[in-house]
Amino acid sequence: MNGTCCLIKGDTIAQVMPPLLVLAFVLGALGNGLALCGFCFHMKSWKPSTVYLFNLAVADFLLMVCLPFRTDYYRKNRKWAFEDIPCRVVLFMLATNRAGSIVFLTVVAVDRYFKVVHPHHALNTISNRTAACITCALWAMVIVGTLFLLTESHLCVQGRTVSCESFIMESANGWHDIMFQLEFFLPLGIISFCSFNVVWSLRQRQQLTRQTRMKKATRFIVVVAAVFVICYLPSVLARLYFLWTVPSSACDTSVHVALHITLSFTYMNSMLDPLVYYFSSPSFPKVYTKFKICGVRSKRPGESKTQNSEGMSTLKPCPKSCNFRETSSRSHPDVQWDLHTF
Repeated sequence: MNGTCCLIKGDTIAQVMPPLLVLAFVLGALGNGLALCGFCFHMKSWKPSTVYLFNLAVADFLLMVCLPFRTDYYRKNRKWAFEDIPCRVVLFMLATNRAGSIVFLTVVAVDRYFKVVHPHHALNTISNRTAACITCALWAMVIVGTLFLLTESHLCVQGRTVSCESFIMESANGWHDIMFQLEFFLPLGIISFCSFNVVWSLRQRQQLTRQTRMKKATRFIVVVAAVFVICYLPSVLARLYFLWTVPSSACDTSVHVALHITLSFTYMNSMLDPLVYYFSSPSFPKVYTKFKICGVRSKRPGESKTQNSEGMSTLKPCPKSCNFRETSSRSHPDVQWDLHTF
């Protein structure tokens, strides 16, 4: 067990954190549940980009498993009601979710960068098997980087209160702090570079900037960057402030509250990542439409199969989009990637 830990007076964290975590759990479970169903049952053809997004959804699933435990923990004013091993596993899975989400958001941004800026690069022609091998290697890297959370106890006894925290607020946390900062700033540089070059490359193609699919490509890379910054920057800044001001800020109530609340933004990645799936491919809006149509069908059991099939066909295709598929690939072969990935 940790030797010492801070006993924070007041119930600000107990009031703020449970509603935030419940919101993240409900919306995250709904959004990622639909996404996983879309991947597993409605995705007609898989591409390397699909493999990366699927693994992003898997990383978010790890968070869904942990949030009920953390919600109960905060609801009881940071009193851990379980044993040492569950504490280690929950903290490990939370760290794995954070690292996995960051890694695959970064990979998605890099994948789009090569498809837009370097459409003829060899990386754009890798097979699904190669992409699966890459994801396995990335998961191995993530697990190795967070495995230390399973090797030691994180329970801290202060009077009758037993807390379960991955960070000790009396001092710096060595490797954990290094990983916490490195996992943010290195991907931030990569995502910023990719986002800037994608937007710049699309703006340079004056004759193509008016095309709807090019605008979707720009929105997608902007959404990836926005989700990354919104979810992870606040907690990184809060932790940096603590490290800069320690030991004077050790056990400071306001610092504790700031760190825990900003960490809840990290949990929000599961709620915002479905936006990435939605803008990643035209397949996902179609998947959501299918779920909606299935719901309408279930309310109309008396309809015949012919009526149902007509109901499916009432979704009018966009003739401009179809024309774009035919003409843009002939007149602009360098943007053929856009026809298959957005």
